[in-house]
Amino acid sequence: MLACGSGVQVSQYRRGHIVYCCLNRKQQKECQQSSADFRFYIENHTRNPDDLSRKQVRIYQLYSRTTGKHVQILGKKINANGDDGALLVVETETFGSHIRIKGKESDHYICMNEKGKIVGRPDGRKQECVFVEEFLENNYTALVSAKYKGWYLGFNRKGRPKKGDRTTQRQQEVHFMKRQPKGRLDPLEEFRFTTVTKRTRRARRLKPNSKRN
Repeated sequence: MLACGSGVQVSQYRRGHIVYCCLNRKQQKECQQSSADFRFYIENHTRNPDDLSRKQVRIYQLYSRTTGKHVQILGKKINANGDDGALLVVETETFGSHIRIKGKESDHYICMNEKGKIVGRPDGRKQECVFVEEFLENNYTALVSAKYKGWYLGFNRKGRPKKGDRTTQRQQEVHFMKRQPKGRLDPLEEFRFTTVTKRTRRARRLKPNSKRN
C-alpha cells in the first residue's frame, strides 16, 4: 500500500521503473492487467527473440582456448582450426546477450541439434541457432545454447566440436576470446577518454589585483 495524492491509501504497481497509483478497485484491476501484460511481453521476447527485434551486427574472430586457432564455419562442418581469415558475423538480439553466429564466407549459422551435435545451417532463425554469451572471470567467453540449457559450444584439442551434453562451463574446451580481425578497428575503441592529471584538474586561482581603483 502507498499514500498517493492527498494521503489516500492505495495500491502500488510497478511497470519497469514507473509506479502506478490506483485509487479504486477498477483501477487496481487495470493496473494488475497492465503489469501482467508487460511481464509477458518481456518474458516472451527474452525467451523467443524474433526478427522484429532490433539487431546489432558485428564481425570478429572467435579464438579457441584449446586449439589456439579460430572457429570457422565451412558449410555444414564447423571446427576450431581456422586461421586469421576465419571471420564470423555475429547478430546480437535486443534482449539480453542472445546471439546468432554465421560464417562470413559460407553464410551458414552455428546451430546445436537435439542430440547436442554442432552443425552448420543456412537458416539461423530457429532457437537451436541462438546462443547466450556468458562472460567468465578469466576474461574468456562461453556460449551456451538458448534452447538446451547447460549445453555449450565447445571444441576438443583437435578442433572438432564436442557434443553439448558433454560440456560444462568450467571446461577449457568451451572458453573463447573475441578478437578483432586484422586491419579492423572496434567502433568502441574510437571513443577514448582523455586522462585528467592533477595539473589540469586543479582550477587556476585568479591573483587578486594589488592595485585598487
